[in-house]
Amino acid sequence: MSSELEPAAPVIVHDEARVRTITLNRPDALNACNEALYDALTDGLLAAAADPGVAVVLLTGAGRAFCAGTDLVEMAARVMDPDNFVEGEHGFLGLIDALTAFPKPLVIAVNGLGLGIGATILGFADLVFMSTAAKLKCPFTSLAVAPEAASSLLFPQLIGRQNATWMLLSSEWISAADAKEMGLVWKLTEPDDLLPAASQHAEHLAALPISSLVACKRVITEPLRPQIEAARQRENDAFVELLGSPSNLEAFAAFAEGRKPDFVGLEGG
Repeated sequence: MSSELEPAAPVIVHDEARVRTITLNRPDALNACNEALYDALTDGLLAAAADPGVAVVLLTGAGRAFCAGTDLVEMAARVMDPDNFVEGEHGFLGLIDALTAFPKPLVIAVNGLGLGIGATILGFADLVFMSTAAKLKCPFTSLAVAPEAASSLLFPQLIGRQNATWMLLSSEWISAADAKEMGLVWKLTEPDDLLPAASQHAEHLAALPISSLVACKRVITEPLRPQIEAARQRENDAFVELLGSPSNLEAFAAFAEGRKPDFVGLEGG
């Protein structure tokens, strides 16, 4: 028998009162999304969508982070050695497909820091709860890349153009209070009250007819889907154009070396 410990599951799934709680479970990596976590979360959403016993999904993170975005170590490896990079079954794009099509209420409880997809995923949430100790960042410009997950569409709709511009262009932290004031977050709680509050509201929804919940969400979100697809295509084109650029490579090198990137004088910098 091997003495090595089994790797922890990328997500933890718990069902109660027709609410499926999915907890991102890479706490040592601040729940950064590698290919395994992207696949596990996508599979979790697809399974919940198909399960007639699940009315609502509640998404949160284990440890002190909600989600630190895409795993930059894995992303850098992908850029530096694309021929040997092993893609997951779904990956980032598959997760966004699942979020766009998810038919049931999605409640997100932001328990700690959220970067990149850990912030932009809020555009797909139906209700967002956030700990007063949590904070958000969209670090796209500091990585010399473009926005993702239709945030270029969904954020201006949710929080207004100027708030969205600051979030998507500044690479600065956004406090819980500012996220609430902007309208990106529905309710703030003290850290210990976050999951009880989010679960209480999720269970309230889950006690209602699933068919009605699905119909209500569909009439709210269905008109957005063609716009989301168009925004994603624009974002993906821009992301691919920038990935591997001198500024992007400098950003990855600075991350690996633990220093601040210097974009001055670089092509596109």
